[in-house]
Amino acid sequence: MIRYVESHDKTPWYTLDGHLPEAGFEEKVRNRQGYVCMEDGKIIGILRYNLFWDSIPFCTLLFIDSGYRRRGFGRQLMEHWEREMKAAGHGMVMLSTQVDEDSQHFYRKLLYKDSGGFVVDIPGYEQPMEMIMVKSL
Repeated sequence: MIRYVESHDKTPWYTLDGHLPEAGFEEKVRNRQGYVCMEDGKIIGILRYNLFWDSIPFCTLLFIDSGYRRRGFGRQLMEHWEREMKAAGHGMVMLSTQVDEDSQHFYRKLLYKDSGGFVVDIPGYEQPMEMIMVKSL
C-alpha cells in the first residue's frame, strides 16, 4: 500500500531518511510531498520530492528498507509518484543520483534519461558527481 506521509509516521520515516531536517518533515506532510510504502502494516519505503524551479517535480529521496529491496517496491513508489504528478498536470519529472551509485541503472530501467550533472568540491561538502535524470510523463 502506498499513501501520503502523515505526522504520526515521523519515527518510522526517520529510520529510513537520515537527511531530512525535522522542519522539512512537517512540510512534506503539509504539502503532500512525501509517500510511504507499507507491507504488513510496516513502513518499508519512502519517497519525497520538491518542485525544481517551483514547477517541476524533483524526487529528492527514494529509499527502501534493505530487507525489502529487489521486490518491486521502489518501482511501485516511483510509478505511483509519476501517476500523481501526471494527474496534477506535470509533463515531466526529475531526480538526481551520484555517479558512483547503482540506482542510476534502476532509474534508466524506468525510462529516465541522463540530463547532465554537477560536481561539488567545496570543503566539507565534497561528493562524487551528481547526475540529473529526467523523464517525460
